[in-house]
Amino acid sequence: MTGTLVLAGTPIGDVADAPPRLAEELAAADVVAAEDTRRLRRLTQALGVRPAGRVVSYFEGNETARTPELVEALTGGSRVLLVTDAGMPSVSDPGYRLVAAAVDAGVRVTAVPGPSAVLTALALSGLPVDRFCFEGFLPRKAGERLGRLREVAAERRTLVYFEAPHRLRDTLAAMAEVFGGERRAAVCRELTKTYEEVRRGPLAELVGWAAEGVRGEITVVVAGAEEAGPEQLDPAELARRVAVREEAGERRKEAIAAVASAAGLPKREVFDAVVAAKNAERR
Repeated sequence: MTGTLVLAGTPIGDVADAPPRLAEELAAADVVAAEDTRRLRRLTQALGVRPAGRVVSYFEGNETARTPELVEALTGGSRVLLVTDAGMPSVSDPGYRLVAAAVDAGVRVTAVPGPSAVLTALALSGLPVDRFCFEGFLPRKAGERLGRLREVAAERRTLVYFEAPHRLRDTLAAMAEVFGGERRAAVCRELTKTYEEVRRGPLAELVGWAAEGVRGEITVVVAGAEEAGPEQLDPAELARRVAVREEAGERRKEAIAAVASAAGLPKREVFDAVVAAKNAERR
């Protein structure tokens, strides 16, 4: 008889938001795998519960090595509870490797739903919520960050990002450069905490606000691109957009198709632009 892996959501700020089942699972689990055992200790003290099982660390630096150990416990019949510092495990936090390994081993995986910074920020943003995509953290290097943003410049769904406070101004500036300074956005800071703040406005305006320095946990929500007819792009720009996607790892065929779709143009027109650019480089 195999055990059960339980993914438990933890408060993103206010400990009172903890789901009632969280305390029950903490008390009943055979093994509690925590991203930070010190934070877990503070959480259990606040909830007035004492884990009865073994507590182990499970974070980015050791999840590859520790996953087999936890799978062994699961296949041996243990109930393993996975908690991260805040929010749901696996969402920009440790957890995916363990879930995938547990599924492969035929272990039951369930969850204790809890607070989510992604959904909370999305709901508070004032931007469309019927369709959205979560992009996690952007690359730290400026060039890679711009490349990632260009990949979704034509995305019509609302975009959600996590960001560190010391990189917020540069990220907003890059978004304004790629998406346009008039694109609507919301910066959600310290959600559910004492100094919660949601700053809404065009990206260009938010860049100026963030230049003064921002503290706390940050989630950025950006409106999707508005529907438009075929773009008026010269061949050089079409070739440049394909090159950006290729540098990001896409095959040329897929990059051409994506650029053509985003611009509302036939793939043949984008292909011809790429060929013309290559021929110009050889001269």
